[in-house]
Amino acid sequence: MASAINKLLDWMLSGLGLSVSADSAVGYIVAALIHITLIINLVAVGALVFIWLERKISGRIQDRLGPTRVGGKFGWLQTLADGLKLITKEDLMPDGADGFLFKIAPYVSFAASIAAFIAIPFAGGPYPWIAQHLNTGVFFVVAVLGLEVFGVILAGYSSASKWSLFGAMREAAQVVSYEVPLGMCAVVPVLIAGSMDMVVIGNQQAGLFTNWFIFHDPATFITFWVYLTCATASVNRAPFDLAEAESELVAGFHTEYSGLRWSFFFMAEYGSMLSVSILASVLFLGAWNGPIPVASMLGLTAANGDVPGYIGNLLGLLNVLFKGVVGVSVMIWIRWTLPRLRIDQVMATCLKYCTPIAAVMFLGAVVWQYNLPGRTFFGLLAAPQETFAVDEGWAALPTTTAEPAKPAMVERGAATSLAPRLAANQGRGN
Repeated sequence: MASAINKLLDWMLSGLGLSVSADSAVGYIVAALIHITLIINLVAVGALVFIWLERKISGRIQDRLGPTRVGGKFGWLQTLADGLKLITKEDLMPDGADGFLFKIAPYVSFAASIAAFIAIPFAGGPYPWIAQHLNTGVFFVVAVLGLEVFGVILAGYSSASKWSLFGAMREAAQVVSYEVPLGMCAVVPVLIAGSMDMVVIGNQQAGLFTNWFIFHDPATFITFWVYLTCATASVNRAPFDLAEAESELVAGFHTEYSGLRWSFFFMAEYGSMLSVSILASVLFLGAWNGPIPVASMLGLTAANGDVPGYIGNLLGLLNVLFKGVVGVSVMIWIRWTLPRLRIDQVMATCLKYCTPIAAVMFLGAVVWQYNLPGRTFFGLLAAPQETFAVDEGWAALPTTTAEPAKPAMVERGAATSLAPRLAANQGRGN
């Protein structure tokens, strides 16, 4: 995007006798601002929708209506009205609190929540829709999601309240513990794809839903459900919400917060719910590929031109967002269905069940890949002979012309080099 912006600026300023080089810093700054604006709006608007959705789902589960007055029959504007209320509330801070840490804690959590979206792709192919394409995208997202706990710890430590401190310590123990099985579950799709590049992982699931990694073998099917459990715990959702258990901790780490700062904690929570749901879709549920390859059937690919490729990526974006919303809805459903666990039960679930199961399933995936590398859908079908590899496709992309080259095709599981990708990254100005 940066190089395209520089070319646009160069064309606009050419009439004035000025020029902008293809690698000018202006394009990179503008591209970064566009990316971060889109990501922040995705998290902020998503939080508005998910809060309304949670109220409606919980109302139906509890045999009541939920919001019905503000914003018409379905209460569409109820969350917006609550946001305006929080903005006008007084920003309080208890006596004895550490002022700097108390004020910065919500923003640390929110920044960590939105940072994960930097490396999450929303569409694939030779021109993936992603803010920053990383070779180690899976590792980056899993690592950044764990940083949200620092804001929780700062909030509990700086509040001068024992209830807040207890909630923060519970959150720290829970997140650090569940990061182990969560990372082990994320490694299984990496093993199958042979890459930590999330675009490569998503592209290898192209075609029918039988190519999705959740159906690759019995081990990956079980791994997905372990991942769902660990992801729910890592974002502090019931039945694993011991960090803010109002029945015994008043409200946990954010007991002393009010107004806008309090709302940032909840935006961070819903942002993390969306990020782990989209990560699950990329790793297990076909990413931007639907259950039926409609875009490919209609020729909406980059090989057929810029416009068809853009429309195909738009359909991929809708696929990713739909799967993310479904994942968040499942977490909401679980919250209002299962009772809260005790802290010892939460830790036992991680150490006695999730971690051993994830380890055994990883070994199962290794054995399956070694013995049946060309089989999928629980071994009933043969894997596609060819699948698009982003590494090879980028090496063939032009860096000076607008017409895209046809993507190269390589066999699934074939070794790819990082050098073509790095060279292409520099040429594209990503």
